Amino acid sequence: MAKLTLHKQTLANMNEICAWFASKTANLSYPIYSSYDIRDSGYKISNVDANIFPAGFNNICPTDKETSIGLMDKYILKHYGPDVKNILLVTEEHTNNAYYWENVHTIRSLIEASNRVVRVAIPRDLPEPLKLTSSAGNEVVVHSALKSGELLKTFKPDLIISNNDFSEAYEEWAGTMTEFPMNPPRELGWYQRKKSTYFKYYNELVNEFAEITKIDPFLLRVETELFEHFDIGDENSRNALAEKVDAMLNRLREEYKKRGINQEPFVFVKNNAGTYGLAVIRVGSGAEVKEWSYKSRKKMKAAKGGRDVEEVIIQEGIPSIVQADGASAEPVIYMIGCELAGGFLRTHAEKSSTDSLNSPGAVYKRLCVSDLAINTPGCPQENVYGWTAKLGLLAIAHEAKELGASFKGYQPVGCGKSS
Repeated sequence: MAKLTLHKQTLANMNEICAWFASKTANLSYPIYSSYDIRDSGYKISNVDANIFPAGFNNICPTDKETSIGLMDKYILKHYGPDVKNILLVTEEHTNNAYYWENVHTIRSLIEASNRVVRVAIPRDLPEPLKLTSSAGNEVVVHSALKSGELLKTFKPDLIISNNDFSEAYEEWAGTMTEFPMNPPRELGWYQRKKSTYFKYYNELVNEFAEITKIDPFLLRVETELFEHFDIGDENSRNALAEKVDAMLNRLREEYKKRGINQEPFVFVKNNAGTYGLAVIRVGSGAEVKEWSYKSRKKMKAAKGGRDVEEVIIQEGIPSIVQADGASAEPVIYMIGCELAGGFLRTHAEKSSTDSLNSPGAVYKRLCVSDLAINTPGCPQENVYGWTAKLGLLAIAHEAKELGASFKGYQPVGCGKSS
């Protein structure tokens, strides 16, 4: 089992791994929070998606929420100093999604617990503040984040924490807010971020990690290829994509055969700038791409906010052996800064082990990363999934550097060996 091999080798080489991680984080800027979808097939464990503006803090286990208070406080103090007291939490405009607002309430609570003042706002004009109720019955008052709005006439934020994924660039708004530090930076938003860039760095980091831990990098890699100039309405574009799909499937068959893995390969075609599990389709052959139904084509035509899907990635499909209450499941790990903050299992009773589970009907089950603080040797899944997430964080930090993301006011401090 990949999990036990990885667990054993990380424990055996923990000092070297932690020193490597500390040296990496000392030279990079990394966001205040992030989350990672992880797939465990038994023969490999890999990060298959990363979110820099995570919605779902409300789903992490209660013990992890408690420890996250200290992690949030530590990150702000370490990178911005003790004078940061007023926080503007800029969110999505999902006014009808009560679960999203429970996430916002949870983030706000984590920050307020360290005696900071938090105001919640969206980057558009509001005639008056909105009073919204979360799924758990908590009230969230939402203001306008515009400079001309009533809130910012009297409330001067020391730091903006963004939970809007910036699928829309909000350039005009951002141009008026340059005096305030923002974390995560807007430049890491989906209006310009690419999954292909993230996975390029992730797989490079896997190779470095594998050399230190003396493992086959195959155990952590996820094969990913960019397909540019995608046009779902153009037959030639679909045919070219089909050829690329078949080529990757053939390469995967060879890799699996070499390692004695009895798994028929499949891939996911994903929007290269996708979020919320939109514009994602599982395929087992190029012929399936050519034969996409009207429904499938419609699914791949537009992403969040109605934006056209112009690039896709072809990504190795990793089946999940993880289950919760008899349903297929996948671990999701949350980080605050460079430290593990929480997690849960995303389950879906109507999906198979090879399907994407990030879809309507998903249910969240308990997975506590805080168990690691008690007994690392006895927690293989938290340890292995945790290091997969940390590799993801480093990949995001490399993305941020490539995109020239502005970490205004941020003091670069690496993660110590104890982090």
